[in-house]
Amino acid sequence: MQNRFLLALVFSVVAVGVLQSVALNIRTPDIDFYKLYNNPEAHVSLKGRRTTSDRIAAHGYPAEHHHIVTEDGYIVGVFRIPYSHKLQNQNEYRPIVLIQHGLLSCSDGWILTGPDDALAFMLADAGYDVWLGNARGNTYSRNHTSLSPKHPYFWRFSWHEIGHYDIAAMIDYALKTNGQGQKAIHYVGHSQGTTVFFTLMSTRPEYNEKIKTAHMFAPIAIMTNLESPFVRAVAPYLGQRNAYSLLFSCQEFIPHNEFLLNLLFNFCEPDQMLRPTCDSLIGDEGGRTNVTVTPEQLATHPAGCSTNQMIHYLQEQQSGHFRQYDHGTAKNLEVYGSETPPDYPVEEITSKVYLWYGLNDELAAVEDVLALADRLPNKEVRLMEDPLWDHGDFASNWKVREYLNEPVIQIMQEFEDAYN
Repeated sequence: MQNRFLLALVFSVVAVGVLQSVALNIRTPDIDFYKLYNNPEAHVSLKGRRTTSDRIAAHGYPAEHHHIVTEDGYIVGVFRIPYSHKLQNQNEYRPIVLIQHGLLSCSDGWILTGPDDALAFMLADAGYDVWLGNARGNTYSRNHTSLSPKHPYFWRFSWHEIGHYDIAAMIDYALKTNGQGQKAIHYVGHSQGTTVFFTLMSTRPEYNEKIKTAHMFAPIAIMTNLESPFVRAVAPYLGQRNAYSLLFSCQEFIPHNEFLLNLLFNFCEPDQMLRPTCDSLIGDEGGRTNVTVTPEQLATHPAGCSTNQMIHYLQEQQSGHFRQYDHGTAKNLEVYGSETPPDYPVEEITSKVYLWYGLNDELAAVEDVLALADRLPNKEVRLMEDPLWDHGDFASNWKVREYLNEPVIQIMQEFEDAYN
């Protein structure tokens, strides 16, 4: 995600340069200033960005946008594909699936590869009731019953609260709204979407009864062997309780800028004049990535988060533990009753968990995934057969349908066939 943000900045500079170059090459006598300023249509405007709901509907699927209030007052936006327009199965039994994004991402990330390859569309066409979650603080979840996102108290959360409150609220809401008397769901998470699952299921173990199968793409919990040079460089500074981490905490990471996001959307959408510039900035990573998707990712990401989420991950890397947020000795004593935060008791996660991981993932190291697997009582480990499979491949690899999505749906269907 950091790379995408840098690409966004580079692209903005390039775009401005192109526009300036065009302006400088216009000869003054060629401009009819009277017509220019007398034309009521001669103004610059940006087309509004499409939401996840708009993108779903553009492919012909029914789309719903729900707002869910959590126990601690955050209002999270969740999108739903209730049934498939191809199957017309709105009156049939449709098992519920909740899909949760990673850090700096949002629900858009699950549909950008289109109806043929995106997991959300494939699940809908397989007969499922599909819910796409958004963590507090991102593009679609910037609301609270009493706090403004302009106030630092709004951003006083990490991924612990996303798991403990947001995911719990989404599960309960989906079960209730589905209206078919279902007691449990299937869950899919990528990166942070896996961390929040482990958080919820270990701190509120009663939610294990509400899970049929859980699929963890690039699972992040233990981070001892993480190889990312960037993370290892900043972790000693921000992963400890010191002046650096205190100054960085309780803020919005990359403050929300509607104009910039609209600008990127208008530049990078498929029907826009400057789309080729977006394409040329991205590249194709040796043919491994679905290059038609990446400009859409640039138009929708980064989707925002709290700096505390990043600090929490960096604390994990430094401590070698999968444990709760470190507030410092004094507050830890107040909150936890101990000088150090408690570890998450993942041994209490009784739901069936599938760990999908790659050999080339700088964030979810093989050793860390297997160390986590050793502590989970009910799991299956699935190594991606492509030896180059990395963290981003779970979202945009051009063979994601074959290597990942179809096997996941098959597992879900086998469960449904066995119990229904």
